[in-house]
Amino acid sequence: MLKAIIVDDEAPARSELNFLLDETGEVEVVAEAANVREAIEKLRDVGADIMFLDVNMPGANGLQLADALRKLKYPPYIIFVTAYSEFAVKAFEVEATDYLVKPVETDRLLKAINKVKQLIAAQGRSTANERIPVEKGGKKLLVPANKIHYIMAKDDYSYLHTENDRYLSTVSLAQLESKLEPLGFFRVHRRYLVNLSCVEEVDSVSGGTLLLTLTGEEEKIPVSRRRAASLKKALGL
Repeated sequence: MLKAIIVDDEAPARSELNFLLDETGEVEVVAEAANVREAIEKLRDVGADIMFLDVNMPGANGLQLADALRKLKYPPYIIFVTAYSEFAVKAFEVEATDYLVKPVETDRLLKAINKVKQLIAAQGRSTANERIPVEKGGKKLLVPANKIHYIMAKDDYSYLHTENDRYLSTVSLAQLESKLEPLGFFRVHRRYLVNLSCVEEVDSVSGGTLLLTLTGEEEKIPVSRRRAASLKKALGL
């Protein structure tokens, strides 16, 4: 699931966009900000794949922030959400991914989100080349992403499960999700990230949740009710 920060000086506008994003099931809003200074602080604290950004705000405006973020090595994708259509040209001059005019419709919002997902996938490396740093027996190792069946978060650590072993990683599950989602991994639960290519069986259980059976794994992986529909779509079910 993509991580997003909403930046708008009007609280009702932030709430409305938060609601629409929750409805899509594709984006998790990890922070909100009312101005540019707060946006920079939130981005530094929690990180994000996307920043939904208003143009007119007190102090520095959204266009100035987007221009400044281009200097980062890995800037978030910028989607402007504003009541003013006349800034669209300037928005794309600062490399915005999309430009939405309020009131935002869900279908149009989904198109913008899918554009970000396509860009992430296009810029991502293949699972054969991607390797994750881990620790095992006091040694530092690199595990190929395509060998990972699932990842489980526990306290401040993550545990990577392969066919025959388990490895400790000090990288957070959120960071691993950002790196691995374009490579076919899916966040099925707040504690679990799953390699979709390893899913062999999907069982429905009470309350709208699911249980996954993965290749070579005895443990069943839970899928939260909130993520169940999106997972089925990702698996073509």
